[in-house]
Amino acid sequence: MKTLNDFNFNQKKAIIRVDFNVPLDENFSVTDATRIEAAKPTITKILQDGGSVILMSHLGRPKGVEAKYSLQHIVAKTEEILGQKVHFVSDCIGEVAENAAKNLQSGEILLLENLRFYAEEEKGDVAFAEKLAKLGDIYVNDAFGTAHRAHASTTIIAQFFNDAKCFGYLLAKEIESIEKVLKNSEKPVVAILGGSKVSSKITVIENILDKVNHMIIGGGMTFTFVKALGGNIGNSICEDDKLELAIEILKKAKEKGVQIHIPVDVVAADAFSNDANTQIVDVKQIPDGWQGLDVGPKSLEIIRRIILDSKTILWNGPLGVFEMEKFANGTIKLGDFIAESTANGAFSLVGGGDSVAAVKQFGFEPKMSYVSTGGGAMLEMLEGRTLPGIAAILE
Repeated sequence: MKTLNDFNFNQKKAIIRVDFNVPLDENFSVTDATRIEAAKPTITKILQDGGSVILMSHLGRPKGVEAKYSLQHIVAKTEEILGQKVHFVSDCIGEVAENAAKNLQSGEILLLENLRFYAEEEKGDVAFAEKLAKLGDIYVNDAFGTAHRAHASTTIIAQFFNDAKCFGYLLAKEIESIEKVLKNSEKPVVAILGGSKVSSKITVIENILDKVNHMIIGGGMTFTFVKALGGNIGNSICEDDKLELAIEILKKAKEKGVQIHIPVDVVAADAFSNDANTQIVDVKQIPDGWQGLDVGPKSLEIIRRIILDSKTILWNGPLGVFEMEKFANGTIKLGDFIAESTANGAFSLVGGGDSVAAVKQFGFEPKMSYVSTGGGAMLEMLEGRTLPGIAAILE
């Protein structure tokens, strides 16, 4: 796996695919700069070598050129994080971009305009990729969040660089962390899978059954399993067309010697609201008109024991509706358990939009071994797929 450390960038122009698709407020100020900060080590290494950096990214889902999606909006924040001037150019290909790249001096940074102002980017257009490739000497992919898409700047461009291509530090770390769970894990391994739907996690469950010792099911998925096993789930969320699948998963897990843990009790509410009345009930006996919105105390005690006994932990999805304070306890407690286990030497990987949001919201980020920057990309890797953006560098 070629990384930055295999190259000296002195007098070289590195064209880097970063993921600067960051949230902006109504005044176009960056509200969460995590992704820009995550790219900093890669950029710093190249500049310290005596190279220059050309950054390319998308922002949002523009339909053609739309001012509100211009990367011009993130220049000030990027300069603040990198601690130096960032030159911005109002296009990503063509004469303007080529001249800006040609005039870039060692130690300087150039940010190209939004790649998705061109439909060719998402189509994976070869001619468009070739125009981007003309701008740099070495191609670096450091955008894990888009590595699962065969776009011009994430995949197609790599063919124009022969051996002069590599992973940035961020992307290399993502691959390494996921492989640590899937291929090089220290046992016992536990996967916590939450969220509302079994259907969105089914391929992940099937792929990781061979790699884990314990699987904890949480969130809305719980009730599809409970109903499949004959329990009363009241008004809880449930995928009725996945009941047979749930039974099939339990059967496969048993054959492979994997213990699947389904909550035994839940915090049930009489409405989907922070102001609802609540009661703690057996997960198989939720009264009509009530719905399970968080995991209960008995379940948390079981989960705690499993996590503190584990050496490798994968967390993908919350245990309850943590966005509402009344139903956040299970997810917060889970974060506490994983943090404690990590402090005791376990390796913990957190990924998937909702888990990452919870980890940030409740201040767990520094207490985890690794928090992934790519939701969809991480899920696809956990499903056992080879991501096109990664394959393009390895070829």
